[in-house]
Amino acid sequence: MDLMIDQEFADKIPPLTKEEFDQLEANILADGVVINPLIVWNGVIVDGHNRFRILQMHPEIPFQTHEKEFSDRYEVIAWICKNQLGRRNLTTAQKKYLVGKQYEAEKAMLGGKRDNGHDDNGRFTAMGQNDPLRSDRTSAQIAKEIGKGERYVRRAEEFAKGLDAAEEVSPGIKQEVFSGTLKTTDSDVAAIARAAPDERKELVENLRKPKAAARGQPLPEVLDPDEDHEDVDREDDSEEETTPYIPSKASIRQISAAMASDADHPEHRMPTEFIIEELTEALDTMIFRWDFCLSEHRDEANDTECRRQIQVLVEKGRAYLKLYRGGKKRDAV
Repeated sequence: MDLMIDQEFADKIPPLTKEEFDQLEANILADGVVINPLIVWNGVIVDGHNRFRILQMHPEIPFQTHEKEFSDRYEVIAWICKNQLGRRNLTTAQKKYLVGKQYEAEKAMLGGKRDNGHDDNGRFTAMGQNDPLRSDRTSAQIAKEIGKGERYVRRAEEFAKGLDAAEEVSPGIKQEVFSGTLKTTDSDVAAIARAAPDERKELVENLRKPKAAARGQPLPEVLDPDEDHEDVDREDDSEEETTPYIPSKASIRQISAAMASDADHPEHRMPTEFIIEELTEALDTMIFRWDFCLSEHRDEANDTECRRQIQVLVEKGRAYLKLYRGGKKRDAV
């Protein structure tokens, strides 16, 4: 049976390190046979890509195949992602990418009438609209399977799309993110897919730069509150300026009700994972917007009055975060 490797399927398989690949090859040679059968669909390998590559190097080694039925490519991709999530030691980025691709594929499976077309890079893509209700059910099901919140699943899809877009303009960057050699935020990665094609290369290049040096210069200096600055007319910090914003109890209940969309956690009893995800997203968004704004408007931000007002905001944020020292909010004094 002539077997083929479909690159889109193969891209969903987290690559082995050289040491892992060499060990797998040594094990196969020692056994004299490939013990686990290769999973195939219409002659295309679905599981066993690394074993197949080793077989191509050692054609004398016997092996078996197991034909598996799938309705379309989307079901294949979803199966590959679920299979990998359940059997491999993965980095956080690899897990998130696989969850995102699984969600994307399962939404395509439920998209109703569609045309299995190709995008500009030859990859299959679902044409047509997905049913929002079905999409929500899909994210809820995947979240339940992996023990995460629905927001994690939806953000994972955005992360996966961004990483694919980054790989298109900078081949190899996906593995850098997977291995952890390139540190970045989910928001930065997701932004690449949302950007116009001609802007993506610059965004990818910025991933490799420290946030504060996105344009090769330090961000505008924020005044140190513990030092005197003769060039800035500083007003005395007023109670209004440094007191953090505290929403009313009614507002808090409305926000909580909006967040509590997971039917598995009634009465707003959210798991730790959900809470940390929500706070992390809020913090990452704040950091991204501050860095972006101050780097894009560097000259204006260096204006004396603007620097003074930035410092007021810094003090306001600092006063608020101090209330959460120890992980629990203390009453403002």
